[in-house]
Amino acid sequence: MPKITPHLWFDDQAEEAAGFYTSIFPNSKIVSTDYYPKAAEEVSGKPAGSVMTVEFELDGQKFVALNGGPEFKFTEAISFLVSCKDQDEIDYYWEKLTQGGEEVQCGWLKDKFGLSWQIVPTGLEELMSDPQKVELVTQAFLDMKKIDIETLRKAANQ
Repeated sequence: MPKITPHLWFDDQAEEAAGFYTSIFPNSKIVSTDYYPKAAEEVSGKPAGSVMTVEFELDGQKFVALNGGPEFKFTEAISFLVSCKDQDEIDYYWEKLTQGGEEVQCGWLKDKFGLSWQIVPTGLEELMSDPQKVELVTQAFLDMKKIDIETLRKAANQ
């Protein structure tokens, strides 16, 4: 099966973003950095020698960040879901990724670059799959920004 590599378009923050993300996720690294050649200056609007792309890995998943200019912005139509094994992981990723960003709702946040993330517990699907509990869990979930696993469990057991 072919590997899929998300490409993320930034104005000129590709290097900063790759450094930010690799500092948060374990087993992550910057793989390579490529620079705009002189031949691309006119078309790209970027000076020769400035960072064009940064290839990086987050826990083994390959990404490419591109300094493409201000034409395109991130929207909530695309997000990355981080499955967390416990509340400590949820708290960790929430704290790190909201630095300079914003809390949204139901485990969603936007980081300082405008990229959307979903920080959710691995057991959420199980809580939501019980037809007798889904209404209670959903009601509790909708009142949250950062997910609180214990509150969801209590709601499920009412």
